[in-house]
Amino acid sequence: MVFPEPQDTPNVTSSYDRHGLFTGRTLCNSALQHLSTPGGDSVRVPSNPAFFDEMHTTEGSVRAHYQPFAEWLQRTPEPRIAQKRREAELAFHRVGITFTVYGEKSGTERLIPFDIVPRVIPATEWQVLDAGLRQRVKALNMFLGDIYHAQRIVESGVLPRELVLSNEQFRPQMRGIRVPGDIYAHIAGIDVVRAGAGEYYVLEDNLRVPSGVSYMLENRKMMMRLFPELFARQSIAPVEDYPDALLENLRSVAPAGIEDPTVAVLTPGAYNSAYFEHAFLAQQMGVELVEGQDLLVRDDTVYMRTTRGLQRVHVIYRRIDDDFLDPEVFRTDSMLGVPGLLRAYRAGRVTLANAIGTGVADDKSIYPYVPDMIRFYLDEQPILNNVPTYKLRNADDLKYTLDHLPELVVKETQGAGGYGMLVGPASTREEIENFRARILANPAGYIAQPTLALSTCPTFVASGIAPRHLDLRPYVLSGESIRIVPGGLTRVALREGSLVVNSSQGGGTKDTWVLEA
Repeated sequence: MVFPEPQDTPNVTSSYDRHGLFTGRTLCNSALQHLSTPGGDSVRVPSNPAFFDEMHTTEGSVRAHYQPFAEWLQRTPEPRIAQKRREAELAFHRVGITFTVYGEKSGTERLIPFDIVPRVIPATEWQVLDAGLRQRVKALNMFLGDIYHAQRIVESGVLPRELVLSNEQFRPQMRGIRVPGDIYAHIAGIDVVRAGAGEYYVLEDNLRVPSGVSYMLENRKMMMRLFPELFARQSIAPVEDYPDALLENLRSVAPAGIEDPTVAVLTPGAYNSAYFEHAFLAQQMGVELVEGQDLLVRDDTVYMRTTRGLQRVHVIYRRIDDDFLDPEVFRTDSMLGVPGLLRAYRAGRVTLANAIGTGVADDKSIYPYVPDMIRFYLDEQPILNNVPTYKLRNADDLKYTLDHLPELVVKETQGAGGYGMLVGPASTREEIENFRARILANPAGYIAQPTLALSTCPTFVASGIAPRHLDLRPYVLSGESIRIVPGGLTRVALREGSLVVNSSQGGGTKDTWVLEA
């Protein structure tokens, strides 16, 4: 696939994702497409043929897997739709489904906007996604096991040694530690986007403490409550068994010889942005939600303080970053972790999900090599493609990037949160030249990517129904087996012309329907 270059189309408005990646453009002179509104009135909704539309073909007809929803939407009176949207907002407020925005003086808690137009994926399409995600996560787990033991992939030259061993996320403390089932990333959130004619691309792998699954579950609960007739018309794969699947997965990786393991969710506390999810998952699994101060290590064994005394903990689903887990080993000033936790882990007396040191596998510098991992460990061709990526440690890629800086996005390999990044199409000449000097000083510290247009889906906005850009985060559970709940978290950019899907930047969510065959 050839990705559109910024200079190919005049009069464009650029948009960027949560990492600052230039993910597409919106034509100022948009094409128009027909869409039926509630009550049956036909309107003309702005559309852009440069973006793949999830619901409509390029000719404007409704895709087969969206037909039942389109028919329902057409015959449902607008006042009823408006009422249901208000009910959804009120229900989310009552449940307290919020997220935290750091650094805002006006208050930290916000409600994530929820859109009632679902993202629908046909069974045949999901089968390909499912197979590709299984393959990718299996290879990533094998990579993690390898780099903390034999290091075959660096010995063979498939991955540069220094790229792994000098990575900030590589934890030498994990060398030689055997983990149950050789599983390091028990819960993976793989961000997937569609571009071109509808091809799926993996945008990034999340293997540390991936979040968002609670919104997947609550979105489904909300849609089933508000629109039961929609679920009666189609066979939609369930997602509500995810907490049971997660608990089963966690129990399956308990230390050897434990028949009835105790699982706990370790949270940094109520001020964490994903605290709602931590509490939600603990409640749904029927396990304890604990903070670091609730746990102690005695004789290389982890115990939980309870009203009945100390109780041993065998599996910890930790939602705390590596650096804060054990002040004896990592950050000595951490008040969030458990002193001695690594000793218990090394002794095989407790399982951590995800394992310490998984961050090296989702580092931006490692991402371009995941297809090579699949070929190396599995002797298979990748089912899902990466976004094309230039590795600036390579002379040819460096030259190309320097020659095309105004057209590309350049990321610091170990940067996060949108920092240490150049967005060429939105940068001034001075900013580009300043960044050029930074690249030349340390080429190996950067990667570059071309533009990528996210697909769109009709979405309720203030002005009515309009196409908005979205992505998808399926969740992959790895234990005795690999399990993927059919669906995931669909995030949608609610601002016109924007591809920013993350909630802190005005993004919302949709229910994700995977149709059963």
